[in-house]
Amino acid sequence: MDATNTGAKAAKLTVGDKSWDLPIHPGTIGPDVVDIAKLYGQTGMFTYDPGFTSTASCESKITYIDGDEGVLLYRGYPIEQLAENGDFLETCYLLLYGELPTAAQKADFDYSVTRHTMVHEQMTRFFQGFRRDAHPMAIMVASVGALSAFYHDSTDISDPQQRLIASIRMIAKMPTLAAMAYKYSIGQPFVYPKNDLDYTSNFLRMCFAVPCEDYKVSPVLSKAMDKIFILHADHEQNASTSTVRLAGSSGANPFACIAAGIACLWGPAHGGANEAALKMLSEIGHVDRIPEFINRAKDKNDPFRLMGFGHRVYKNYDPRAKIMQRTCHEVLAELGIKDDPLLDVAVELERIALSDDYFVEKKLYPNIDFYSGITLKAMGFPTTMFTVLFALARTVGWIGQWKEMIEDPSQRIGRPRQLYTGATQRDYTAMSKRR
Repeated sequence: MDATNTGAKAAKLTVGDKSWDLPIHPGTIGPDVVDIAKLYGQTGMFTYDPGFTSTASCESKITYIDGDEGVLLYRGYPIEQLAENGDFLETCYLLLYGELPTAAQKADFDYSVTRHTMVHEQMTRFFQGFRRDAHPMAIMVASVGALSAFYHDSTDISDPQQRLIASIRMIAKMPTLAAMAYKYSIGQPFVYPKNDLDYTSNFLRMCFAVPCEDYKVSPVLSKAMDKIFILHADHEQNASTSTVRLAGSSGANPFACIAAGIACLWGPAHGGANEAALKMLSEIGHVDRIPEFINRAKDKNDPFRLMGFGHRVYKNYDPRAKIMQRTCHEVLAELGIKDDPLLDVAVELERIALSDDYFVEKKLYPNIDFYSGITLKAMGFPTTMFTVLFALARTVGWIGQWKEMIEDPSQRIGRPRQLYTGATQRDYTAMSKRR
């Protein structure tokens, strides 16, 4: 089988003595794609692509990643510029609407989100149905899915106004639900949101305030959390985003689609990477033990792997990791943590890995999870909450991708095909004749 580019607009696929021309679609940046939508109808064959790593499942204008160069763009804007100059709700507006807001648009958007942060009071009874030691992610999957039972006036996906209301509701209520999941898991009373606080400060207060005393949100910690949210807001067609799009392609309501995304994110290979990186640093324990673990990582017969290094997409330094490294130091300084053993191990491990020929050759650069786990731990979050915070931040990306999918006339219900290698047709055998 041979596939060759026949020019700027088509590729030729040759199998035996037959050939077919396949259209080529260029992107504004990034690789072109060969259109195989009609491949089966024309050839009677499918493509085989486990994990869809070489397949474009959709056309999107939201996020662009160049893994070789270490580039991440939201609607064309570098992630570094957004994290350093804006706030999370500005990024939310950008991802949803495609442009940075004017001052008036930003004020109106902030107002709309802030006035939707409360959840229906009966949701508190819903939480009481969980065991006291339920994992916060289990609670998030259930409670977000349950929003469709409480807010069924915004589940008609054919109505643009209802889609907008559902989008605002989820961005607004996700911090409230996340804080409720955390409070429930530690046995503390829920804390209601306050409209005079910004998005991230409001979330931190709902997590760490208690009724018996006042709680003052640290501007440094609030800004750090805001950056963490921006860095995690979207990441192209990853597993959870693809799950949201696939669920949405069936016409499922938006709350159910986001719940599906949260369930996918819960997987340790996806959203649990920062927790795994933190556990690895704890296992190493001291900088003196780093050479031992470096040697183990190089040993193909040793199951140990350096967590927080390398990325499925990035083959260069993860641009988010540089921001996260600075943010980590700012948080530790604000909290008065000068000699954190985990940070000492992280910094030295990073230095060695970036200068070691083995890691340089394999391009195993530190990714965002390498530092985010330390930062969140220092801020007071248990490891069970790490993926919840990821889900909170990624909600806007999921919504933006879902909205784009709904409004794309070329999209239809997802239906991957397969390479079948099971038994061919055979006749049923009566029980008495089976051997």
